[in-house]
Amino acid sequence: MKVVSSYAIEIKNIQKIFRQTIKIYNDAITFCVRCLENEWDSLQYLDKFGRYSLADSYIHNTRNNSAKYDFDTKFPKMPTYLRMSVINTALGVLSSYHTNLEIWESNPSSGNPPRLQSKVHKLPTFYRGNMFKDDCEGDYCRLKLFVNNDWNWVKVKLKHTDIMYIARHCQNAKMSCPTLERRNKKYYLRFAFEETVSLDCTSLTEQRILAVDMGINTDAVCSVMNIDGAILGRKFINFPSDKDHLHHTLNKIKGIQQKYNNHNSDRLWREATHTNTELSRKIAKSIVDYAVNQGVSVIVLEHLDFRGKIRGSKKQKLALWRKKYIQQLVEHKAHKSGIRISTVNPCNTSKLAFDGSGVAVRGEDAGFNNNKLCRFSNGKTYNCDLSASYNIGARYFIREFRKSISEMRWSDIVAKVPECQSGLQYTYSTLIKINQVV
Repeated sequence: MKVVSSYAIEIKNIQKIFRQTIKIYNDAITFCVRCLENEWDSLQYLDKFGRYSLADSYIHNTRNNSAKYDFDTKFPKMPTYLRMSVINTALGVLSSYHTNLEIWESNPSSGNPPRLQSKVHKLPTFYRGNMFKDDCEGDYCRLKLFVNNDWNWVKVKLKHTDIMYIARHCQNAKMSCPTLERRNKKYYLRFAFEETVSLDCTSLTEQRILAVDMGINTDAVCSVMNIDGAILGRKFINFPSDKDHLHHTLNKIKGIQQKYNNHNSDRLWREATHTNTELSRKIAKSIVDYAVNQGVSVIVLEHLDFRGKIRGSKKQKLALWRKKYIQQLVEHKAHKSGIRISTVNPCNTSKLAFDGSGVAVRGEDAGFNNNKLCRFSNGKTYNCDLSASYNIGARYFIREFRKSISEMRWSDIVAKVPECQSGLQYTYSTLIKINQVV
């Protein structure tokens, strides 16, 4: 399996040197979009390579009958690969515009017709050899930029800690050409790294899984299980200091908004977003590190897909809960470590008690001060998220076991274990009963 990851290296002590290069790059794209729009009838039915070849001949004045434009006069000495990027970007803009136009023409009542956006704001890619060279000693590289009215090689310094991080984590990966990126008034070179990994192929009977229940109160609760239902390890992942920092920032924003409406809170919102993003990264890293430490084959998560408007007293917490981003990070990090990812239906995982006693009552309804604890119908008090993690792991094993047997054998199991009739009723006790029957 191929895994692609990216990392941005900060360019030190440079602010204005890229401006002219970016301006020329975007002006060239605008020029190509306006020119090739007039020739789209002859371009639209060609394949990718034929379309590029014909577009390149149009703008370079090389066709006797159709020579109308002269790209080299307007943008002299532009590097070859950068010119290729300009043409491909312009063709992409035109293809998207005409596709949207066809959709609108088939249903004009859907709204206003799309408009061709010829002016774009893109940042260039520095192709190796033609615009980027890493043959310098130390923390330096060379970029071909438009400075002093010509395209010249410029030596730029990169951040040392970023280079050391890449050397430590991406030494076996294939590095792509860097793309310029601007963030927070700083420029970065973003590299993509591609590596081939082998995912775990352990049989179902020998698998150890990590069942993860993510929540708002406790960031994640992890349980290591096998197909027999044995709990081999448990871990509660929580970062209270980061959440306190986030809530403190949100309270400051609330006070400012009450006094000045929505003015003067942009900086605090950026701080809250940064804190929330870092919290998500810490949660994902802790989950995968624990999985690697326990030697699991699969990480099982809930397929969380909330839709509609969020209401209630905890709507802000739910809106700030970056569940999908955490799962994306967990999936990427797990695949790099050779661990598979699987998801199960989240319905009733927290609602049903893991021991099969029925619905569990949690929080204030059960007489507790928080939502971490719940009371089963048989009077037992237990951690609600830990019970949910048991149910998540059990649902994975039951689903995979059902795939591996015939329908006739599954019907016999259902006759002896009635809870197997509905997947929404699967709990940890259902897995234990199936093991006893088998």
